[in-house]
Amino acid sequence: MKGRVIKSTGSWYAVRTEDRIISARLKGKFKQEDLKLTNPIAVGDWVEMEKESGQDTAVIQDILPRDNYVIRKSTRKQHFSHIIASNLDQAILVITMKKPRTSLGFIDRFLVSVESYGIPALLVVNKMDQLEGEDEAEWLRDIHEIYEPLGYPVLEVSALKDQDIRDKFLPHIRGKSSLISGHSGVGKSTLLNALIPGAGQNTKEISGYSAKGVHTTTFAELFFLPEGGDLIDTPGIKEFGILDVEEFELSHYFPEMRQYLGQCKYNNCTHVNEPGCVVLQKLDEGYIHPYRYQSYLNILHEEDSHR
Repeated sequence: MKGRVIKSTGSWYAVRTEDRIISARLKGKFKQEDLKLTNPIAVGDWVEMEKESGQDTAVIQDILPRDNYVIRKSTRKQHFSHIIASNLDQAILVITMKKPRTSLGFIDRFLVSVESYGIPALLVVNKMDQLEGEDEAEWLRDIHEIYEPLGYPVLEVSALKDQDIRDKFLPHIRGKSSLISGHSGVGKSTLLNALIPGAGQNTKEISGYSAKGVHTTTFAELFFLPEGGDLIDTPGIKEFGILDVEEFELSHYFPEMRQYLGQCKYNNCTHVNEPGCVVLQKLDEGYIHPYRYQSYLNILHEEDSHR
């Protein structure tokens, strides 16, 4: 019996088959390549199951090969990783200007992660009704000017106020399997409730003391769109730790650098201070945004410190 995992609660999984949703548990331990995982099965996985005799439950026997997945370093177990979701057509990152503020560094780490698995990304600026002042308007302009030329669409919404939010979103999500991610408090659950009536995701106010989000989604869960496709809601992420990336590989996941690969003097150029580096030349000429290049250096140096 084949099905797709739509919810994980740790030891039990909700799996949707052709005609129903069944509770299933894992048979023993799964070794997956050489990955040390906190979650052997992720929402979005396709699995093979056997119904348990005399029960309304099933046992998962096998995980079918994944097309792709989004993964990050575990925040709880050192040297372990956590698969956020699998078999995706795109990843949606919900960002906000304030309460909480999404940093460009966080956006870039997320984009590097999805780029490394060839997953297209959409940036959604939520809480547009709260934007005020020139500083915040400048932040919004930066988001558009930095990311849209790289092929990352930017969609502006107010999950609480927009009456036409489904009309705005449907062209981007219809018929696709989409991950929704972002910091706690950016409004992912509110957005999901607006897009899928009856989703019933819990929402909470932002903590006034810290201006940080409160976790309202405990486990990843997949919801089906009436128009076709699905959305995977995930717990809020405070940090996005990228798995080990070789120095010479990191620039492959920055589209603005990728187009110049192979043109540098040295094949293993890290684009930091090497002579004959075309990426540094293009940075000086204004073809690479300095914010993005700084993110590249930050990730590169962080990976260096872990080697």
